[in-house]
Amino acid sequence: MKSMGIYRLTNLVSLLFLGLAFLLYYRYPPAISSCEDCPKSIYEFTVKDIHGNDVPLSNYKGKVLLIVNVASKCGLTQSNYRDLNILYDKYKHQGFEILAFPCNQFAWQEPGTSEEIQEAVCTRFKAEFPIFEKIDVNGKNAAPLYKFLKSQKGGLLVDTIKWNFTKFLVNKEGKVVQRYAPTTPPLEIENDIQSLLD
Repeated sequence: MKSMGIYRLTNLVSLLFLGLAFLLYYRYPPAISSCEDCPKSIYEFTVKDIHGNDVPLSNYKGKVLLIVNVASKCGLTQSNYRDLNILYDKYKHQGFEILAFPCNQFAWQEPGTSEEIQEAVCTRFKAEFPIFEKIDVNGKNAAPLYKFLKSQKGGLLVDTIKWNFTKFLVNKEGKVVQRYAPTTPPLEIENDIQSLLD
């Protein structure tokens, strides 16, 4: 008898929550923007390089891209830069580019100025791929490019970037085809890169 009362109470609470969810949904429906206004590819964005110059991403049309938010003082820094350099050296003449975006949102692991970041990336990590201006990847000040990337390939549970070295693979048409966790070593992405280059 007691268990029957608990069962009914549980059902009643569930129905109340379901009713509240429907009420909120129809009272405050999700905002749906016109798809005519939505960017169709990364080629519609312009970003700034590490020197503050505008760079239209349409400059990379016809290339396979790996877009990465980077940091100089992260536990993942050494291994990621090492693997990224290997991939870049191997595929840069086959239509592959890595676009690195410094970000200081994760435990303040990219605190330097543009000059300090470039010095660290080029001298300490020996990177030859393009480095862009430091940006936010999450929150109200997130770069429009990163809002687009996250809208195309959401993350586990939520779309936010979880940490440094989240990677987005973009095909030759500027479409996001895959998202990789920060802990995914870049060399594990090599087969996916090869298949898009072929």
